[in-house]
Amino acid sequence: MIPAPSGTRSSLARRISVAAALLLTAFLVVGLGGIAHAEPTDPVAPTDPTAPAVADTGVSVDVYGVDGTPSSSIVVLIAITLLSVAPSLLLMTTSFTKIFVVLAMTRNALGLQGTPPTQVLAGLALFLSLFVMSPVLGEVNELGVQPYLAGDLTFTEAVDEGVVPLREFMLDNTRESDIALMTRAADAENPASRDEVSMTTLMPAFMLSELRAAFIIAFVIFIPFLVIDLVVSGALMSMGMMMLPPVMVSLPFKLLLFVLVDGWTLIITSLIGSYG
Repeated sequence: MIPAPSGTRSSLARRISVAAALLLTAFLVVGLGGIAHAEPTDPVAPTDPTAPAVADTGVSVDVYGVDGTPSSSIVVLIAITLLSVAPSLLLMTTSFTKIFVVLAMTRNALGLQGTPPTQVLAGLALFLSLFVMSPVLGEVNELGVQPYLAGDLTFTEAVDEGVVPLREFMLDNTRESDIALMTRAADAENPASRDEVSMTTLMPAFMLSELRAAFIIAFVIFIPFLVIDLVVSGALMSMGMMMLPPVMVSLPFKLLLFVLVDGWTLIITSLIGSYG
């Protein structure tokens, strides 16, 4: 086989490149012509935006549950409210004030400044108050709390029924002179009967009566310890021991007397017995 001359090969390559260029030009012309003669389409009209769906996030509390009983949310709310006002109710409507004052006066009569601690006296007074008030609290629970939880009474009716035993307890331990004092201070008419005494008049009158009774008991407790202090002070002065505090010498004798007569038992028995 005889090879083709180099001039022939170069002319053949030029022909192929020219043909490829013509084909590429033809394709470009056809494509651009189709794009240039394409019919424009109508623009799509914009749609109105739709409002996003809003979930119902409201909070509702039902006052009554099944069978007419109060709902658990309402019961919890009432319990929290009572806990917030419990200290005021404890001081103004129960025997706690008189018991705590008598115990604190007993500590002062013995000459003990921080023994027993105030927390111990408050705890003892609290449990003695619960012991004294247990019949009254039982009646309040029976007449007002349980019917309300069962759905037999509304909240207002339950309060009206439940406060009756507490009123009777306070009236039995309040002097008429203290009620008259608070009635005159309020510039109100004298009540014709016990049932007409308002709670706003009865509560301060009850506290005045309790404080009066507590101070009377404290005076009786102070007398024997005062006698011991006078005897010890006179003995020290007669011996010329002026620099020795009489309290240091009389304290052991007062503690011995208090233990021999079983003082805590006598005081607690007297406090409980003062309420019948």
